[in-house]
Amino acid sequence: MSKNLFITEKPSVASQFSQALHENMRRGDGFFEGDSSVITWCVGHLVSMSYPEEYDPALKMWRYDTIPFIPDTYKYQVIDNVKKQFAIVKGLLTRDDIACIYICTDSGREGEYIYRLVDMMAEVPKDKPRKRVWIDSQTEEEIARGIREAKDWSAYDNLSDAAYLRAQEDYLMGINFTRALTLKYAKKCAQLLGMERLTVTVGRVMTCVLGIVVRREQEIRNFVKTPFYKVVMKADMGGEEAELLWKVSETSEFMGSPLLYKDNGFRERAAAEKLITDLESSGDKTAEVTEISRKTEKKNPPLLFNLAELQNVCSKLFKISPADTLNIAQELYEKKLTTYPRTDARVLSTAVCKEINKNISGLKSYPMLSAESAEVLVGGAWKNIAKTKYCNDKAITDHYAIIPTGQGLGNLGSLSKLSADVYELICRRFLSIFYPAAVYKKTMITALEVRETFTASYKVLEDEGYMKVFNCSFQNRNEQNEDKADKPEDKPDDKSDGNDDDEDQTADETLKKALETLKKGDKLNVNSHEIKEGETTPPKRYTSGSIILTMENAGQFIEDEELRSQIKGSGIGTSATRAEILTKLQTIGYLNLNKKTQVITPTILGEMIYYIVNGSIPALLDAKLTASWEKGLSGVADGSITSDDYKDKLSRFVTVKTNEVKGKYNSDGLDAVYRFISPYYKNADKGEKSKKADKAKADSAT
Repeated sequence: MSKNLFITEKPSVASQFSQALHENMRRGDGFFEGDSSVITWCVGHLVSMSYPEEYDPALKMWRYDTIPFIPDTYKYQVIDNVKKQFAIVKGLLTRDDIACIYICTDSGREGEYIYRLVDMMAEVPKDKPRKRVWIDSQTEEEIARGIREAKDWSAYDNLSDAAYLRAQEDYLMGINFTRALTLKYAKKCAQLLGMERLTVTVGRVMTCVLGIVVRREQEIRNFVKTPFYKVVMKADMGGEEAELLWKVSETSEFMGSPLLYKDNGFRERAAAEKLITDLESSGDKTAEVTEISRKTEKKNPPLLFNLAELQNVCSKLFKISPADTLNIAQELYEKKLTTYPRTDARVLSTAVCKEINKNISGLKSYPMLSAESAEVLVGGAWKNIAKTKYCNDKAITDHYAIIPTGQGLGNLGSLSKLSADVYELICRRFLSIFYPAAVYKKTMITALEVRETFTASYKVLEDEGYMKVFNCSFQNRNEQNEDKADKPEDKPDDKSDGNDDDEDQTADETLKKALETLKKGDKLNVNSHEIKEGETTPPKRYTSGSIILTMENAGQFIEDEELRSQIKGSGIGTSATRAEILTKLQTIGYLNLNKKTQVITPTILGEMIYYIVNGSIPALLDAKLTASWEKGLSGVADGSITSDDYKDKLSRFVTVKTNEVKGKYNSDGLDAVYRFISPYYKNADKGEKSKKADKAKADSAT
């Protein structure tokens, strides 16, 4: 009797398939088998690309005359520690009674690559049918649908081509550039850092990320603080003391003054003191309301989670790394609680929206949000969700956003506290899109004291809308105003000089009533004036979460608007690899991660590598180039770019850049680089004049 073979990426997924098939399965060594089905698994990658010495033993020695190394045909080998499982999988793939192979590795480029390598190395007969199962969750219904709708694997040949090219790209750049830069610079760099030996490890994505972090650190070092002084009027408003901030106007004696800091402060304290003296010596203790405006503002629920946004929020809320977040998201997926985690999309598909009530209904059995789920179903908002911004088929490539399945709730008890909190976070973000916008009433006041203008802006929450369900049980409600958890999504770079216009003020009930009755021409009794002193602040260092969003939004570093739009959606790395890239940069000693704060900083080794690359292959530090490579891979996957064209471009790039490094003779310039940056890592006292001289030498040397 012939049987179908299902091959998954992990043993845990194979177990889910064994339950979904509803057969009497027996457990074998590395597989399950029933009357009509066999299920086996990989353990991640079973096959990898061979090292250069497998092509020629002479390539094991790192020498200039062996690079650039670009093979015409690539070699692959079974990974040593998984040879047993590979043999099991190979035996099943080539078994005579296997009539059809169902490819059930993760539904993405990397999952496709994992199986294609196994199929190639196992030498599966070409005439044996293979079908690709593409699913968004591991619920029984979704697995059954995926099997039922499985396409011939040839439908994914373009995706497979992109997967092979991605691996070849990383392989060629890693081997050739690492060898070239190590041969050229490693000995000198190791001497300067007091290291016995050193490998200058570089890569297509990791080196670009290193550059982003180092440049931010340099911005912080070069930042010069600017003090400023603001004048505040304290006035009586309905029995409550209100604060209004001075702002220069055409009637002000300071209009056009060089003493101004922006339009609402001074560069010198004496100027602020003079303003107060002039006002208080006038004898008039009132200010007249010259303008007042009231408007209603609505704030809609944020888009759903993709992996990058989830990693950013979890870094902020729980102080965990992107790798930790990915592990939790994968756990929730494998326990049927949520959909596929490695997604870039933050919206739903039209097909999913049609049946989204099933997901919501399932959450009625989730105690934390049972009442809210029932409320959404009764209200019927889900029926129109396909007409909103939360549904967009064009914004989805492989998978839609991360949402709860409404199933697997029996597994909640096996979750750690942290995993349970992440699940709650995903559920609340999901349910929030079915609630109305939060409504604020904003009141802006302008008042004139003598001839000087003071302003204030008050924002009052009138209707909490989606915030009713958005705020999580584990958060301090006092820290949740304006749903801070989702704020970073709009500013992934998290770059600020700390000098934004003054934020809206909040108002208690008494002040709120006073604002409602206040009108133009009213007089405010002025109680006092005071100076608020501040200073500009440098850009913030990246956290593990904000750097993930920055990698996803690489276009922010590209000035050319047309090119920026071309690479939109093709950032640095992919949702599946970004956490791994950060981990590698820490492992090789280029970046430091503060586990308590999740703040990322470069090490002295990392900054030395930055200068080496900047003086030899600066393109590797360029987000524009890195994102364009990823854009190219997407083009191969969708068929708009041929594999041969991409491969030719890759070979030319690697050849040219490797030969350029071989032709450079400026490793001695590393002395100036080291002298310039070492004080920042040793906290040594060094004169600014000497630092600038070394910086100039460092720049010219690299």
